[in-house]
Amino acid sequence: MQYTVTHPRRVRGEAVHLTASEKKATEMEHSSSMRLKQPKIQVQIKSPVNMDCSYELISEEARHRAIEEAFLTPESNHFISTPEVVEMESRLSLWLQAGYPVHLIGPTGCGKTSLAVHVAKVLGRPVVWINGDESISTSDLIGGYSQMENESVRDNYIHNVFKTKDTMKIEWVDNPLSLACKYGYTLIYNEFSRTKPASNNVLLSVFEEGILELPTKFGEDRYIKVHPDFKAILTSNSIEYAGIHRPQDALLDRMVGIYTDYYGFETEVGIVMEHTCIARTDAERIVRVVRSIREKLPDAQKPGTRACIMIAKGMQASSCDSKINFEQLCIDVIASKTSSPADMVEKKKLVMDIAARTSRDDGSIV
Repeated sequence: MQYTVTHPRRVRGEAVHLTASEKKATEMEHSSSMRLKQPKIQVQIKSPVNMDCSYELISEEARHRAIEEAFLTPESNHFISTPEVVEMESRLSLWLQAGYPVHLIGPTGCGKTSLAVHVAKVLGRPVVWINGDESISTSDLIGGYSQMENESVRDNYIHNVFKTKDTMKIEWVDNPLSLACKYGYTLIYNEFSRTKPASNNVLLSVFEEGILELPTKFGEDRYIKVHPDFKAILTSNSIEYAGIHRPQDALLDRMVGIYTDYYGFETEVGIVMEHTCIARTDAERIVRVVRSIREKLPDAQKPGTRACIMIAKGMQASSCDSKINFEQLCIDVIASKTSSPADMVEKKKLVMDIAARTSRDDGSIV
């Protein structure tokens, strides 16, 4: 027995007496038409094409592009190209183009992050960022449900018919990894060895099968096919100290590892000059002193190229104050990795000795 419509009733524009399959077909047709409409949205985004932050009507797709341009476009300033830098850049780019994630390993302050950001900029894709931390969980990587909304409808449109409807809506918010996999962004996972290995298990299927699993979702939404433009650059410290976790072998087996060390003398001098615009003789003196100190200290306390830049900027800031000398600037920068007063005394003697043996004229150690 099949119901035949003799008087097609409509309540508030909706047909009644529909079968389950007819209702589903109607809902799908309605949702499809809503997606095609692409309503205009008024947003305020400061980007290179909208520097005055004025309000403008743009589509959802245009809004997405504007957000990428304003917040996800990497800026690699003060990057210099020397033969050893170009060689590292070429190796990193080669493996990314081959489809493999790259793990940059090296001591603090050797330029791992700067290299990663520069290569990401050359790729020309938006970049998302994760900083490894002891407290990071899988949800911090992939996202989660941010809020739950209860909606109640009490329908008394017809006086003798009372309809009650309770709906619970939950909203999913993507985090960096899911955004990168979904839209083909470049993921920079900085100091990823600081994160507990269990939290990084979600990367296994991403790097091998090209599938991102969202454990808290259900059905078809549980899996995301990784975008073909997705790239991943991970950095970690080569020195084992507190807060470092050894990544699982299964994850390391899916990545290409590139070991980076401190750059050579000429490259470090060029980096200092590019960042501070100081005279070459001053840059050479700073780099020679820092490199000499680096040879005398244990691995965990070695000053990196960043220390050279800090000393150079300190020299610029103290140019009008002769009370602060070069030796004191070096001591202040090196003291950031001091463990005790006795250690500070030893480092102060070391800095004073090396700085005193540095010729002001040619920057060489005498």
